[in-house]
Amino acid sequence: MPYDLITIGRVSMDLFAEDIGAPFPEINSFATGVGGSPSNIAMGASRLGLRTALLTAVGKDEVGKFVLRYLQQERVDTQFIPVKAGSRTGMAVVGVQPPDRFPLVFYRENPADIHLTIDDARRLPFGDCRALLLSGSALSRGTCRDATLFAAEQARSRAVTVFMDLDLRPDQWSHPRAFGLNVRGIWPSLDVVIGTEEEFYAALAPEPEEIVAGAAVTDAQRAELEGMIQKLQSESSGPHTFVMKRGSRGVTVYSRNSQPVHVSGFAVEVVNTVGAGDGFASGLLYGYLQGWEWSRSAQVANACGAIVVTRHGCAQALPNRQEVRSFLEQRTGEIWNI
Repeated sequence: MPYDLITIGRVSMDLFAEDIGAPFPEINSFATGVGGSPSNIAMGASRLGLRTALLTAVGKDEVGKFVLRYLQQERVDTQFIPVKAGSRTGMAVVGVQPPDRFPLVFYRENPADIHLTIDDARRLPFGDCRALLLSGSALSRGTCRDATLFAAEQARSRAVTVFMDLDLRPDQWSHPRAFGLNVRGIWPSLDVVIGTEEEFYAALAPEPEEIVAGAAVTDAQRAELEGMIQKLQSESSGPHTFVMKRGSRGVTVYSRNSQPVHVSGFAVEVVNTVGAGDGFASGLLYGYLQGWEWSRSAQVANACGAIVVTRHGCAQALPNRQEVRSFLEQRTGEIWNI
């Protein structure tokens, strides 16, 4: 098929602080890049050797031209990306204060990508791709929600595997419970859902306000979440696999009619955590599209995420296939035919 993967959702020009460790007001210079979870995943998958395309939108501005050129240099097909007059290409500004502070400011007042339409999505070659990756944040505003729902339905009807990265960005939602309401609305069209414990709790719990506000999942909430996942697994419709990222504790994969699979992470020195989840998703999709078992795919995903956090930047930090192979062979002592 022409495409291994098509991703849908937000895009931005990223500005990453070059003064590592400096408080945000003291930053003197920034490095440019392109970001937005679905865009990063398309670039990450491309670096691993997958044939990728992206459906997003840019404004009729110089930033949009920068974004399109950057994506093309990363061998992401941009032919389906419309230019939306009357809107601006999104932007994100990131401070870097390792090991655990990475202040992120979004500039998404009327961003072009929320104006994606069903007609934009209709141009996608659903019959000529193997997997579709959606973003939870694409459901938050504008007609992009309609385009996302339409794309999921069309892909599912053609036996294309539909992934969703929950990608919770609280400041993009009108209410803490709006995230879960919208994600659960698209649930029947999904095959695989990827997210952190906090994102899954925000999507499934009846009262997610504290988590959406930034609190960590407690042990009691974690047990509650396990019960919710088990209940969903017993249903015959909706996602058949849930991939739950647990930070330093690795990842757990819950698949219907199977026992949960836990895969440990890798201990590395953290430089920047922004983009680690996108690297993880790229690796997971790569493994899945090779026909590997979830345990092997998750190990590659963990390796991609671990490599990203040791580097500066976001899209710039995404590894290629040789880098992932070398990392895994050094860490596991095994030969990896990636």
